[in-house]
Order: sequence, then structure tokens, then C-alpha cells
Amino acid sequence: MTPRHSASAQTVAASADDLRKVYGSGDTTVAALAGVSVEFAAGEFTAIMGPSGSGKSTLMHCLAGLDVATSGRVRIGDVELVGLSDKDMTKLRRDRIGFVFQAFNLVPTLTAAENITLPLDIAGRDVDKQWFDTVIGRLGLTDRLTHLPSELSGGQQQRVACARALVGRPDIIFGDEPTGNLDSRSSGEVLSILRAATDEFKQTVVIVTHDPRAASYADRVIFLADGAIVRELFKPTADDVFEVMRHLDDPQPQPVAVAPTMPPVGPNIVPSMSKEIR
Repeated sequence: MTPRHSASAQTVAASADDLRKVYGSGDTTVAALAGVSVEFAAGEFTAIMGPSGSGKSTLMHCLAGLDVATSGRVRIGDVELVGLSDKDMTKLRRDRIGFVFQAFNLVPTLTAAENITLPLDIAGRDVDKQWFDTVIGRLGLTDRLTHLPSELSGGQQQRVACARALVGRPDIIFGDEPTGNLDSRSSGEVLSILRAATDEFKQTVVIVTHDPRAASYADRVIFLADGAIVRELFKPTADDVFEVMRHLDDPQPQPVAVAPTMPPVGPNIVPSMSKEIR
């Protein structure tokens, strides 16, 4: 049985159970996910990291209902995604999931305010004006609401994307390299916003990133290699994350017969047992 990686005893916002994603067949078969079991606690910020091709984006896309796994189970809260109809999946993504992507995905002909409320407008839901004002004020967008995306900086456009994800009060916010197109200052602003989404708004946030600095904003970092979770890191610093990434491809230490657990890799670093020792 594949070990389950659980962040805490809190309510689970999203989970995967023995998740597998296979592309191709025969000699060209590639296992993007090789039996991942993981839980994401409600109200926590998690970063997913790993080298290119490790399966981190595939994992997030399967969790968010943007891709379908070959086998295994995915849940958002108590809702099982496997077997949902297209209509129910669309409703789930619209009502319970927020997205922040690297490319912003703003509609160029709509103002910032119209982009922020677009998912609610499509769903026919009223905008909670008080909550809207709270989010806009926290993100520093009050004087930018009538601007088109072309009239906003990259950082401002990503803040609009964050506001769009927050205003609908989703159960969980997924970010796929949300700072990948930003300079260091704008990147810091967006990461602070996502951190505040957890600290102030009690949102669950899960991001995929390649940047140790971005991952250091998270409560927890999970590391993937070859489609499996191989490390976990809690309350990370950027240096901790960098060290794990630097040694991610190193051979795993062999277990000692008298020792019940594996030795630590570094400060705050928890080795994963998701791979069999060969």
C-alpha cells in the first residue's frame, strides 16, 4: 500500500489516493504519477516542487479536476472527482476551486473589476460587496478596478487573478507557477497575498513552483521525483528548500536494521517513505 502523506489532523481540503497517470503504451509508456497518496489540510499553504518531468503539475491538474488520472482517487473535501459528470465537474471547479495561473488568464476586453467577478457572473451568483471590498483593499486594487489588463503591470494583473480566485470563497486555491512571469518584487507581492489568503482568510492554498523562495512562504513543501513523493519539509526556509532540491537525485540512505526510522536529511526535513528501498 502506498503511504499517505498527511499534513495534520485538520479537516482535509483535498486528497489523492494511489493516484497514477500514465501516458503512452508499450515501450513509450511514461508514468507521470506512480501511486501518489497525499492530503492537503484545510487552512494551510502547501508548495509542490520537483525537477522538470517529476509529475508536480500533473498532480495539481488531477487534484483540481483539470486532468483525469489513469487510476486512483481524488477528493475535494468530501466530493469524489472520479466518476463526476462533465456538468458536475464544471460546477465543482466553478464553486469550490480557485485558480491562479502563470499566464494570468484575464479577459483583455474586461476591466479588472469585471475580470474579478467573471466566474460569479457566469454562475449567476451575487457578489458579496463587503467581501469584494475586503479582498480588493487587501490586494491594493481599489484604484485599478476600471483599468483593462493592458493598462496594468504584470504584478497588478496577477493580483487581479488572485482576487478573482478569492472573491468566490472557494474551498481551495491552486496556483500553477503563479509567480513564474513576474519580477522579484511583484513575485514577493503575490506570494504575500497567497500567504495572507491562508493567514487572514483561512483559505487552503496549493501551488506548484520551481522557486525555493516561493516555496518558503508555504507551511509545507512536498517534493516529487519520478512521479512519487520523495521528501516533505515543514515550516521551510528558502535555504532548506534549496538543499533538498540540490540533493533530490542523490541515492536514498539504506535502512539500518536497529533503527525504526530513517535519519534526517537536514533541518525540518522529513524523509518520505513513498518509494521502496531497493
